[in-house]
Amino acid sequence: MPRWDQARRRSCARRTGSRISSTTLPAPFFQHVLLDLARCHRLLRYDARGIGLSQRDNIEPSFTHFVDDLGTVIDAAGLDKVILFGLSQGGAQAIAYTARRPERVSHLILFGAYARGAFHRKNFEEEKKKIELACGLIRSGWGGQEESYRQFFTSQFIPDASKEIQHSLNELQRVAATPEMAERFLMASTEADVSADLARIKCPVLVLHSTRDLRVPFSMSQEIAAAVPDAKLVPLDSANHLIVPGEPAQRAMSDAIADFLGDPRARHMPGTAGISERLEMKAKAIEQNWIIKFILIFAAISGCFIFFWEVWKMVHGEH
Repeated sequence: MPRWDQARRRSCARRTGSRISSTTLPAPFFQHVLLDLARCHRLLRYDARGIGLSQRDNIEPSFTHFVDDLGTVIDAAGLDKVILFGLSQGGAQAIAYTARRPERVSHLILFGAYARGAFHRKNFEEEKKKIELACGLIRSGWGGQEESYRQFFTSQFIPDASKEIQHSLNELQRVAATPEMAERFLMASTEADVSADLARIKCPVLVLHSTRDLRVPFSMSQEIAAAVPDAKLVPLDSANHLIVPGEPAQRAMSDAIADFLGDPRARHMPGTAGISERLEMKAKAIEQNWIIKFILIFAAISGCFIFFWEVWKMVHGEH
């Protein structure tokens, strides 16, 4: 069974009755997005079957099961109507559920999503080679301590992230799934084809996507936005499939979601340093700069020299 939990924020009292259901995993590289979503809403997120803290034994991952699991989690939480947030392969699941149960979804937010899995795209042979390479890397070293195998995936998900953030994703991949389950999960994602469901979606839809995304091409979101009636597409100027804290696209994404849901925009981006922290970091940077240190030392020596010169002149009666 999927493992799920929830977070609640009360900063926007008028919106606390609404819910956001999310298929994301909590991690340092994505916590800032979860915290932003939870500013004004009750946030529900869960680990997919066979992944993270969900049941791992006797699991059959498939796209159909993933969609059924989403409905099961919503029902188990007792939610009558939700705002769905679909990330990456979770976007196809959210699209399928929204088309199947339109009365249960008030808003749909898609981030880095696609409607057609790799094996349902026009460049099938090219996509097939990519999947075979990915599966080979998973089998060779996904579960080991050597990060280079998982770094292949991390470099596609967050190429512009710091080494620390990339390391956190490498570690999450290792502990979140066994090599066997990671490969089966990847293959299940290739099955998705909800392109026929797009025209059936009637609720407001926001589509967010990085324009230089290496994992899921930006054209995938353009396809979704073109097929969904009145969908709003917001391009994000980034190469990261998952927006990392501190990059300009974080603010653009946050503002777009707040405006879409009618929430006040965040004054401070979660996961980024505040004014006092930024000033402290700048002060430390100045302290560590050798040019600045040289100038300060030179000024101190010059000050001492002038002081002793003035004393010498006073002693010898030049004043």
